[in-house]
Amino acid sequence: MTSAALESTSAHTPAPRRPFEPGSRLWDETGLITFSLTAGSAFLLQTMEPTISAVVDEHSTFRTDPMGRAVRSIASVMMWIYGGEEAIAEADRLRTMHATLNTTDARGVRHKALASGPWAWVLHTGTFAFAENAKYFARNPLTPAEKEAVYQEMVQLMRNFAVPPKEIPASYAEFEAFFTDTVANHLEATDTARDYLRVIRSVAPPKQLPRVFAPVWRRAVAPIGRMQYFVTVGTTPEVAREKLGLTWSASDERKLRALGWMLARAVPLLPERVRYFPIAYEARRLARDRARLRKMIDFRPI
Repeated sequence: MTSAALESTSAHTPAPRRPFEPGSRLWDETGLITFSLTAGSAFLLQTMEPTISAVVDEHSTFRTDPMGRAVRSIASVMMWIYGGEEAIAEADRLRTMHATLNTTDARGVRHKALASGPWAWVLHTGTFAFAENAKYFARNPLTPAEKEAVYQEMVQLMRNFAVPPKEIPASYAEFEAFFTDTVANHLEATDTARDYLRVIRSVAPPKQLPRVFAPVWRRAVAPIGRMQYFVTVGTTPEVAREKLGLTWSASDERKLRALGWMLARAVPLLPERVRYFPIAYEARRLARDRARLRKMIDFRPI
């Protein structure tokens, strides 16, 4: 076979899907409890994408069961990074589930959840949210080299989700240009996005909670809802905020940075069991146990 033929074969060979392992940036940081803070802006940007908005509007339970949807979503994301071989199965499960989530909007436009652009956009918003999380809730924002390294990890995640190569910019610089253009020229101020902002500001009680306890629930979670709304608005790109008619002042920005400064120093002091979501914590603990076993095996007397 000629070298040209080899190159052609290689170009059409799908990139390998593989689970994440200890040592990656996503492994170290996705499972932190602060992940949920910028996950809000990621979902908001998703609901501003016309196809995602239409599908979410018809099929999502974020209005009727916001807590359940949030818990299920976070658990699924934890599986993407910490599920080992089951991470690939989780990606396949989600693709199968979304294969039938299609709808037609009021303008008569047909939308498919697995259309390549919208399917990729879900993960692109994750790339943005990861960088925003580091910008506000870590001791140091990502350097250009770190952004590129994290982006290549996100590229692997997109491969795991069978995102077509045409939807994956080659570098972080190309991703930034693509992201900026999408936010400015493709996203819309949808009713789904506005409903999402309303829902996170006043989180309804879980369905299984007896109705008599609903007032107690609302009072207890009100501060959390206000903080999530505040952080979601603050970590959403300015162009997207303007489309939604959201205001954000210099004073708001200072408050967000002060909150981030405090969390960046407080969260690392928490026990690992507390600062990581349960699936992430157990995966990290299991990885350490396996490493210790490997060391004992390698140094056994023979």
